[in-house]
Amino acid sequence: MIPYGKHHLDEDDIQAVLAVLHSDYLTQGPTVEYFENAVADYTGARFAVAVSSGTAALHLAALALEPAPDSAFITSPITFVASANAGRYADCRVLFADIEPHTANMSPAALNELVTSKQDVSAIIPVHFGGLPCRMTEIKSIADEKGIPIIEDAAHALGARYEDGSMVGSCRYSAMTVLSFHPVKAIACGEGGMITTNDEMLYRKLLRLRSHGINKADDPFQISDQAQTGDVKNPWYYEMQELGFNYRLTDLHSALGLSQVKKLDQFIAKRRALANRYDEFFSGATNCQPLQRGLRERSGNHLYVLAINFKNLGCSRAELMLTLREKGIGSQVHYIPVPCHPYYKNLGHDPAEYPNAMKYYEAALSIPLFVDLDDKSQALVCSTFEELVG
Repeated sequence: MIPYGKHHLDEDDIQAVLAVLHSDYLTQGPTVEYFENAVADYTGARFAVAVSSGTAALHLAALALEPAPDSAFITSPITFVASANAGRYADCRVLFADIEPHTANMSPAALNELVTSKQDVSAIIPVHFGGLPCRMTEIKSIADEKGIPIIEDAAHALGARYEDGSMVGSCRYSAMTVLSFHPVKAIACGEGGMITTNDEMLYRKLLRLRSHGINKADDPFQISDQAQTGDVKNPWYYEMQELGFNYRLTDLHSALGLSQVKKLDQFIAKRRALANRYDEFFSGATNCQPLQRGLRERSGNHLYVLAINFKNLGCSRAELMLTLREKGIGSQVHYIPVPCHPYYKNLGHDPAEYPNAMKYYEAALSIPLFVDLDDKSQALVCSTFEELVG
């Protein structure tokens, strides 16, 4: 079976993890900070905070803004549910700005309409779908006019660049950027995530929130008479200063991530080459069209999505996916629009309010794209689609 996505591992990755297994620290050791520094250096951000997953990163980023209860978070309807759930974790309402049809990214026009009509928006979470950065200059301009902070969901987009050439993750257009290191993403930790920021106060708060709310770095103690004996700091003493979580990343995961980030540019180049090859093949197709065609150079190319006219084909998406599976080719749908899920429908969201998202969902199918996809396997994918789709 050729999967739609898969991690790449080599001997360097294995040896990096083995080195930690032979070291004094499996968790809360120095490798975590090495990994954070490597990602901060790569993206150009001042600070990076490693956490246990991309979902944990979204959760902590939402809490770090200290939004007013029942205020609103705005995100995209075409994303994994974690992007929206981050707002709910922070006791906020979630609103959805419809997408641009040709990119599946948040539409600045739809965002502007929402922001103009709502007076209590606490955060905007644009999602760089498939690895392609949103139109962040326009989104930031809309947010700045209303004083609304931005959290970029860049789970798909490590290694991507904005239109001005700067790196996604640099936080040039946001208060924080969230990354994911799930095995199908640009680099793999097994599980893991990271938040980048240029704001030192947010950085300190994130460090506390990921570790039970306990003071970190050189945060001052709040109960000084308990913290020291005379002029000497009590060596056992620490303080839980707010409600936090155990969202720490281990040294084992960090060692794998640190080894992988060194190869990130190679991974991105390979993904781009594969996506461009698909674009060339599908350029003459009548029953399917590639999403984000012509935008591969700036993208992390996490996904390759086709918009397929199933009505013309005379078959359903389920039938096509099952036939592909029989022929050894995996596929997936990214994503069911968040407002379609029962939880969000029960909150009063109507999927019909997002026509672009629904039209995208009716046609979308992700096909195999990953670093180890070889020429023979990609040729098989192409020839099979030529046979089945035309």
